[in-house]
Amino acid sequence: MSTSILSKIQTAALMGLLALSAAFSSAAQAQTTLRLTTIPEEAATEQVRKFTPLANYLEKQLGMKVQFTPVTDYPAAVESLVNKKVDVVWLGGFTFVQANIRSGGKIVPLAQREEDTKFQSVFIAKTNSGIKSLADMRGKQVSFGSQSSTSGHLMPRSFLLQASIDPEKDFKRIAYSGAHDATIASVVSGKVDAAALDITVWKKFVTENKVNTQDVNVFFTTAPYFNYNWSVHADMPADLREKLKAALLALNPANPEHAEILKLNRATRYVPTTPENYKGLESAARSAGLL
Repeated sequence: MSTSILSKIQTAALMGLLALSAAFSSAAQAQTTLRLTTIPEEAATEQVRKFTPLANYLEKQLGMKVQFTPVTDYPAAVESLVNKKVDVVWLGGFTFVQANIRSGGKIVPLAQREEDTKFQSVFIAKTNSGIKSLADMRGKQVSFGSQSSTSGHLMPRSFLLQASIDPEKDFKRIAYSGAHDATIASVVSGKVDAAALDITVWKKFVTENKVNTQDVNVFFTTAPYFNYNWSVHADMPADLREKLKAALLALNPANPEHAEILKLNRATRYVPTTPENYKGLESAARSAGLL
């Protein structure tokens, strides 16, 4: 056998061993834990209560450990996904837009609640405040939620601007509560005169008798818009992404276990979504000077 042929055989063998070694290394490093978090629309204890059953369900469906860890603020949720510190995040429409821009278009929305295809915000005030319309908010102290909240800031601000009300010029003071439950508390306590928040959180508080509608109630409800979704980074392996999406879409209200998960998520069911659904929110954010 010539030296040239022998050299080629040895080279081919070495290449094969390197490829095999890489394959074993890749298998050894295969992801074993799915890291999940959410924007902190409510207190951390409430996030854990709401999303731990979903994490347990996903563990069974995906055959891997699912770890849910709450974060402290909305920007942390965005940065965690952009920098791949977590794998799956429950984002609001605006935080999805922020994450997608920050990542250069690499955030993939998998599913949203059916409710998120026609989401709304509500404005609340004490019933004896004399505030009955958006125009009545002029000269008042007003609270939004997080500055990065879709339903607690972006869209309420957008509808105010459409009504020719500039919060910075027309309100006596603007506060940012950081979360929807804190927004309700700020009105109940009298810290502010009026506030805007997520309609589903408001309805939950009313249903659970955590707020007395004789004292504080809704005086304006916005038109519908797209909102929350479960998003992943585009670098997530395609097969895992599809399994995750299928698991979310498979949640069936006719199944008692699934029904409890959906109830905790304030959802009737999950439906597919696309980045195009959030173009309107991006336009609203640019118009409001938030992007």
